Amino acid sequence: MTASFDPPLSGTDQDETAEFRPKFNENGLIPAIAQDADSGEVLMMAWMNAEALRRTLETGEVTYWSRSRRALWVKGETSGHVQKLVEAWIDCDQDALVLKVQQAGPACHTSRRSCFYRRVTAPDQLSPDAG
Repeated sequence: MTASFDPPLSGTDQDETAEFRPKFNENGLIPAIAQDADSGEVLMMAWMNAEALRRTLETGEVTYWSRSRRALWVKGETSGHVQKLVEAWIDCDQDALVLKVQQAGPACHTSRRSCFYRRVTAPDQLSPDAG
């Protein structure tokens, strides 16, 4: 089944509408930031197409679009590290999502809790987060 959403409005109408009108990019994708619903920790960022977004909202199981595999990807489907949707938020012009989730196990494919484990300390240096 193919999902569809009403198209974005133009100009400030998009910013002020009470309607859900996600603005997908030229590749049909929208960035989705997964955040721990309890702690607020940012866990990961991935992409969603309209079908992934529809499935996530309907099932509560967070589903993304894998650009490398060109396929839908239910988070934790093979690893067991699932994300259950608690709340979904969209920004002012509806071109980015924040998904507040309950995360089972690590969110990152490196087996870390979060994909954001390196702090930029200088323009050319990274350091592991001490926390």
